Amino acid sequence: MSEESSREGEQPQDPSQSQPGSSSSSGPSSGSQSSSGSGTLSSVDTIPVTLPSVPEEPEAEPWGRLLPMKRGFRSHDFIEDQYLFGRDTKCNYVLDDPDEKGSQKFRIYSKKHFRIYREGSEVFVVDYSNNGTFIDGIKIGKDKKLPLVNNAVIALSERRNRVFVFIDLISGEQASLPKELQEKYLLTRRIGTGVCGEVKLAFERETCRKFAVKIINKKNFQSEGVSHLPCLIRTEDFYQTEDSYYIVLEMMEGGELFHRVKAQQQLDESNAKLYFYQMLRAVQYLHRNGIIHRDLKPENVLLSSQDDVCLIKVTDFNQSRILEESMLMRTLCGTPSYLAPEVFTQASTTGYGLAVDAWSLGVLLFVW
Repeated sequence: MSEESSREGEQPQDPSQSQPGSSSSSGPSSGSQSSSGSGTLSSVDTIPVTLPSVPEEPEAEPWGRLLPMKRGFRSHDFIEDQYLFGRDTKCNYVLDDPDEKGSQKFRIYSKKHFRIYREGSEVFVVDYSNNGTFIDGIKIGKDKKLPLVNNAVIALSERRNRVFVFIDLISGEQASLPKELQEKYLLTRRIGTGVCGEVKLAFERETCRKFAVKIINKKNFQSEGVSHLPCLIRTEDFYQTEDSYYIVLEMMEGGELFHRVKAQQQLDESNAKLYFYQMLRAVQYLHRNGIIHRDLKPENVLLSSQDDVCLIKVTDFNQSRILEESMLMRTLCGTPSYLAPEVFTQASTTGYGLAVDAWSLGVLLFVW
């Protein structure tokens, strides 16, 4: 049979298949051939590669939640630091019934009614409305703010129109507080601890002024009350339960002298003189009233501001005792680094007196 007759009936070959290195050489039709003349791998020789999966970013955890107390309102989780609430569609939370759009019952709310925002670990509500926003029955006031704490109830337009309850998802439940204290102050985060208890930041409901509330377990506290001068911490209010004292103190924004000395290593001489003079006045007042502080140290000296030139206050009278006439102290107490020698050597025998505070002041001055 001739070569021509042997090719009868064959389909004409695709010109592209005859080109070396063409893409068809790597297709299924290439059979067991591993490559074309150009060295291109066939599908049989191609090694499958699994690309690493892109990890999904974890969803941000909410720091707070509003739960509705009336029909027509929705729950809301707080993830960003601030949210605006009102009838305006540009608000983050639109006050409108999703099942009854344009409902007349929502006309009592302002287009921009209130804002909730977080500043550090504190949460606040700012009222922008004309007819009021209320927290636990207290009217905030237009363009004013109040702190928002766990389980607080938000009412809108009318005191009785309770709409939301706020759940703090970060901090735990507040301690069982005396009713009078709850009515006047809102307690938030812890700002200090001590041997006898803890100190919490508080806001006066009516003015939003800051205060410090010292919570002391009665089992750990036996000291008598102390009057105050400008250089002694001022007591604003006092409450108690069966187990604890709640002492509302003025807020000292500058923190402890201990932290300032630690940060600066050594105080400027003029500042050291100013602080020490104020401490001397405070201790002089105590001694004139027959009171020994017995625990003078940088941690018990508070600063009124972050400025170098500022008012200081002596605080923490847990170890203080009233020194009665012709009587010496016989108790070993205080912070060892600042204690006078006689506290160690004479506490159980002849006792000690007012001079122990003078020794502690000397140590303080040396540390500065």
